[in-house]
Amino acid sequence: MTQNLPIRRALLSVSDKTGLIDLGTALVARGVELLSTGGSAKALRDAGLEVRDVAEVTGFPEMMDGRVKTLHPMVHGGLLALRDNDDHVAAMSEHGIGAIDLLVVNLYPFEETVAKGADYDTCVENIDIGGPAMIRAAAKNHGFVSVVVDTEDYDALLADMDHNDGATSPAFRRTLAQTAYARTAAYDAAVSNWLAGALGNKAPRRRAVAGTLAQVLRYGENPHQAAAFYTDGSARPGVATARQHQGKELSYNNINDTDAAFELVSEFDAAQGPTCAIIKHANPCGVARGQTLREAYMRAFDCDRTSAFGGIIALNQTLDGATAEEICQIFTEVVIAPDADADAMGIFAKKKNLRLLTTGALADPSAAMQTIRQVSGGYLMQDKDNGKITVDDLKVVTKRAPTDAEMADMLFAWKVAKNVKSNAIIYVKDGATVGVGAGQMSRVDSCRIAARKAQDMADALGLPAALTQGSVVASDAFFPFADGLLTAAEAGATAVIHPGGSMRDDEVIAAADEAGLAMVLTGMRHFRH
Repeated sequence: MTQNLPIRRALLSVSDKTGLIDLGTALVARGVELLSTGGSAKALRDAGLEVRDVAEVTGFPEMMDGRVKTLHPMVHGGLLALRDNDDHVAAMSEHGIGAIDLLVVNLYPFEETVAKGADYDTCVENIDIGGPAMIRAAAKNHGFVSVVVDTEDYDALLADMDHNDGATSPAFRRTLAQTAYARTAAYDAAVSNWLAGALGNKAPRRRAVAGTLAQVLRYGENPHQAAAFYTDGSARPGVATARQHQGKELSYNNINDTDAAFELVSEFDAAQGPTCAIIKHANPCGVARGQTLREAYMRAFDCDRTSAFGGIIALNQTLDGATAEEICQIFTEVVIAPDADADAMGIFAKKKNLRLLTTGALADPSAAMQTIRQVSGGYLMQDKDNGKITVDDLKVVTKRAPTDAEMADMLFAWKVAKNVKSNAIIYVKDGATVGVGAGQMSRVDSCRIAARKAQDMADALGLPAALTQGSVVASDAFFPFADGLLTAAEAGATAVIHPGGSMRDDEVIAAADEAGLAMVLTGMRHFRH
């Protein structure tokens, strides 16, 4: 059907009653007859609106605790009938089925019930059946029926009706239908994934993935790529749930890098001291602790001042004015932190292009969740890397055991290495990165690049020795040969942390002993591709 169709009769049955009374009042004012069910009908009547119960239309009362109320030919016939089909029209006339021109339904709050940690039976009871059935029926018949599933579309519905003298346009109905099918698909995805989790099945035969549009992006990684940002509905603190206080919209690359920055800084408990991570192209160019947040930022900045320009800064504590003043000395794309005080916000307000995001809390690095990556023809899904180690997990394999200071730095470096693209090499000294080698095909090259950058930074700061002198080094995976280890030793590293497990571990350990290094093995690797 390609013509405008007037709205004369509407069925309203909603769980979320936001805006219901205003919508019902607006429809009645436009001459629309209202049908409704249960709590929706009561809310409309209490507001003084005339409404007809669906039970009166079907001739059957709501039964089985409301499980059966709209699953009836008087409802589905009114939604599915083709108005330009003589046989359909005759059947409607013969059986007294009235046409339903508008369906307004939002579903039982299944996702919210699961998120609250409800028990199994309660979650099952919040699986909507009649709602999705009506939505799909109306959406299929969008040539004649308008279907609204989101409260944010109420105004658009009324605007389209006003623009078309009480009717809806074909294009608008098609848009509503697409949204409707996406909503039921997302709902079914939530139910099926929850059931898989309840069964302990991490690899069900069929897996559905759904998201809600948060932002149409200007472009993707490059200007010729169209892009959009979707959220998954989780409450995990981060870029998807953060409040943006100022600055232009985030770009595709901003979102990706900000996520990497905040996930990294969340590895460092705020109670253990201020920590700052500076990210460029999803890799850290500086991570450091300090006595103050300002000191943490400055120490992170001093790891690689060149790369920090135009970067993303993540903080594990409330941003204060002193730190904000230092950040404003160079161009920064995004700053993300659990919160920001009034002084910091006032300082940042002078930098209109600087985006400030606050999250309310750090992300839990040990939380169980899954990650998804698309490949040609499919998806790769895995548990998020939430592996962590403590001193008790480490195995000292060299003649010399690490000092307490070296051990503290190795644990710091290991957390950073987890968040660096493989092959990853991280030099740390006194709770601050002093060299980062990321994403190289050869682990030796990562060692060399990190050491060279540390030397370049020392030269820039006018220091007599490379920053890596007296540092520790972390490798995200084992050293397959002794060459990478020896490169780190030549750069001045005194202690090494890595997973171990190479066929040549004995050779690598012997080289460490000969060089006077302390070495510990984690038994856990952190590949990040």
